[in-house]
Amino acid sequence: MLATVMEEKKHAFKNVNEDKKHILENIKYFALDMDGTIYLDEYWIDGAKEFLQRIEDSGRKFIFLTNNSSKNPKNYVTKLHNMGLDVNLNQIVTSGQATVYYLQQEYPGKKVFLLGNDLLREEFIEGGLILDEDNPDVVVTAFDTSLDYQKMCKVCDFVRAGLPYISTHPDYNCPTKTGFIPDSGAIHAFINASSFRYPDRIIGKPNADIIKYLLARLHTTGDQVMMVGDRLYTDVAAGTNNGLYSMLVLSGETKLNDVETSEVKPHLIFDSVKEVIPFL
Repeated sequence: MLATVMEEKKHAFKNVNEDKKHILENIKYFALDMDGTIYLDEYWIDGAKEFLQRIEDSGRKFIFLTNNSSKNPKNYVTKLHNMGLDVNLNQIVTSGQATVYYLQQEYPGKKVFLLGNDLLREEFIEGGLILDEDNPDVVVTAFDTSLDYQKMCKVCDFVRAGLPYISTHPDYNCPTKTGFIPDSGAIHAFINASSFRYPDRIIGKPNADIIKYLLARLHTTGDQVMMVGDRLYTDVAAGTNNGLYSMLVLSGETKLNDVETSEVKPHLIFDSVKEVIPFL
């Protein structure tokens, strides 16, 4: 019995930190999740800066892809600068940006009620969208860190009235230094409790719209992109379900045992991005 258990453990671990099919040789772009993949809070994951440098030294490119719609690319550029890495705005993709792109394509000229903070409102306005608090054509909800009861009542009224209902991303919780705080998915839940509706469309990972936006930004096809992240149900699923390659890193939320029970399977598994460096 013990021998069988040991053999199962050996089988479970044998494909970690390996690229037997030489997938990485043909990858030109790395789409990277951030928290849990590249850093934790304000601290670099061991080897992450060297991993990013190696990507560039090998002639490849990286772009950060985050579901967090409470911050804009300028925030991330500043944060990374303060951590010792200089990137430009074109290297950041957020679910907020992808939502602006979707609305530009599908609801041109329509008035939008946005449940989001000031940073996201600025992005919507810069994207040429018309914001309307009183007579909108479409409702958009996000990770609103300025949420109050008046906003809650208003958004539920509009959703209950049957307006098209879009959300930036599905995450239920956002990790912090002290645990978790309610994220966009938790907002969906309270709206549903009052209006009996969930979003008609969710833009962020693992859904197709953010990947379409990403590929448009990169001017490439999915077979040249590796999605890298620490969550199976958002990061890995975003790649696997939308024609990209996917890599799970075990430096954040997901543990190796989770892979065995998940329907979503990554193409590659590494303990952290540090272990990827020899393959680039």
